[in-house]
Amino acid sequence: MDTDLTVLVEEAATIAESAGREILSIYAGHFDVETKADDSPLTAADRAAHTLINRALETLTPDIPVLSEEGGLPDFEARRHWSRYWLVDPLDGTREFIKRNGEFTVNIALIVAGRPVLGVIHAPVLNRTYLGIHALDAEFLPGKVSVPYRQAERRDADGVVPLGTRRLEDRSPVLVVSRSHRHPQVERLLERLPPVETLSMGSSLKFCLVAEGSADCYPRFGPTSEWDSAAAQAIVEAAGGCVIRTDGEPLRYNTKPSILNPNFIALGDPSWGWMDYLDGLPVEER
Repeated sequence: MDTDLTVLVEEAATIAESAGREILSIYAGHFDVETKADDSPLTAADRAAHTLINRALETLTPDIPVLSEEGGLPDFEARRHWSRYWLVDPLDGTREFIKRNGEFTVNIALIVAGRPVLGVIHAPVLNRTYLGIHALDAEFLPGKVSVPYRQAERRDADGVVPLGTRRLEDRSPVLVVSRSHRHPQVERLLERLPPVETLSMGSSLKFCLVAEGSADCYPRFGPTSEWDSAAAQAIVEAAGGCVIRTDGEPLRYNTKPSILNPNFIALGDPSWGWMDYLDGLPVEER
């Protein structure tokens, strides 16, 4: 299989959309809800999407490992040697799925050297797909790079729309916050910032609002897993933004035994004075 990122992102989008149709077939009927060991919910839709995506990616790129939320976590001593791998959340926003509010997604990312270089987010109920490629140079896929430096777009009933974050300049920031997880440190950040507008959204769609210029910032405090953020980070960065820890360092992947992220913030305009307001907020390595 050719590993050109422009080919892989199209294949990943097709796989995510197929998983979305599988999810919708379950969403339309009755489904049971289980509780995993970490107290997060699990449904038949999570399992069905995982099975479809895992099989499709293993067929597409048999030489690239797949790490999925529902597939178990390999020992770090094995995965630390992966130079590239697929990182998948088959159903991001299971709580939103259970609430039937439509704000859930399928997330597929390609990680190379600790960075998400390709991301796909598909929102089944919206029939909308976000795609992003953020490749710096040939070190990521030697001999196979024929992609632009950044490429990001949204596809839905309105067609294909290029994505781009917006510059803040003198406007009041718009922050998008979790519908299900409002952390005290988010309140602390809101108190520090000048007057802001807030929006609520579920799953990885919060990142997508930043990537498309509908919001300026998504702060996330409290535990998340790497599969929650990877695809979205690729899309935000491809659109001109960044995803950083609260100390200003980039969010990176597969660098430690734990799959949990530190606190992070997605920014549409990295040149704005965000670090003045983040100063002293905890990173919380996990």
